[in-house]
Amino acid sequence: MKQLSIIPCGRKKIWDRYENIGAVQASDAYIGTLHHLCRNYAEAFTDDWVVLSAKHGFLFPEDIVPGQYNVTFNQKSDEIITNHKLREQVQKKQLDQYDMLVILTGKKYKPVINSAFNKDQPRTYPLLQYSGIGYMQQALKQAVQDNEPIRMKDRS
Repeated sequence: MKQLSIIPCGRKKIWDRYENIGAVQASDAYIGTLHHLCRNYAEAFTDDWVVLSAKHGFLFPEDIVPGQYNVTFNQKSDEIITNHKLREQVQKKQLDQYDMLVILTGKKYKPVINSAFNKDQPRTYPLLQYSGIGYMQQALKQAVQDNEPIRMKDRS
């Protein structure tokens, strides 16, 4: 079963450290703790990963990010990528060809993902069972350390 992880970009970016670095690959652009833990998890347990950016949409590691930006999905801005463009990217980048989407984001990304992908495409949100970013980070780190993917807890 071919799996794709979708990971958040995060507020901290390479330009916060190196202001004049210019354009970089997505794999080098995002430097926050949660982003790196999600990336480590994705590399350990899924076939491929993309970053979901409110400005640029779905970015494969080799895609180019031209420079600094500070846009999130929960704000109002003309810079936020539209749902239509996200759906176009899903088709163009063949993200709909994966058997399972492993979405390593918080709940604010769920409506964005759900509008970008066909509702029938299987997906899982393993981090939504945790009540805060600290618990999410701990679960990601522990999963990679133990070489055991995060299991959904029974909520009964």
